[in-house]
Amino acid sequence: MDAKGRMMMPVAFKKQLSSILQEGFVVKRSVFQSCLEVYPMQEWNLVMAKINKLNRFVKKNNDFIRRFTAGVKVVEVDATGRFLIPKDLCQFAGLTKELVLSSAVNVIEVWDKEKYEKIIDGSVVDFADLAEEVMGNIDLDELS
Repeated sequence: MDAKGRMMMPVAFKKQLSSILQEGFVVKRSVFQSCLEVYPMQEWNLVMAKINKLNRFVKKNNDFIRRFTAGVKVVEVDATGRFLIPKDLCQFAGLTKELVLSSAVNVIEVWDKEKYEKIIDGSVVDFADLAEEVMGNIDLDELS
C-alpha cells in the first residue's frame, strides 16, 4: 500500500478479474476478523439481495444490517490497477505498507501482512480439527 492508501492489485488477480474490473468493488470490514473484505460488485449485489429479504421490523435484523454495512465503500480500480482503501477501513484492519490478499472463495480478504502471518501460524494446530468438523460430514459427491 502506498502513502496515499492505494493498493496495487497484483497482476495475477487483475488477469483473473479482468472481466469484472470495470464494474468496481465493495470494500467492507470483515465480520469475524480484523481484515477487510473486497467483493466484486456482482457478488456484493447477490449478498445484498439476500440481506434485503430480511424483515427490517425485527430489531436483530436491523442491527445486523447496520453493522454488516458499516463503513462499506464502493471502489474502482484505476488504469494502473490500484484502488484506494479509505482511511477508516485501513485503521479498522490495522493496515500498514505490506499487505496480503487472500482469496476467500468469492471475496478477497485484505490483511496487514504481520497480522495475517500471526493468525495463520496461530491456527495451524486447530486447522485439522476445524477441517474435520466443517468438511468431515459432507458427501463430496453432493458438492459436484
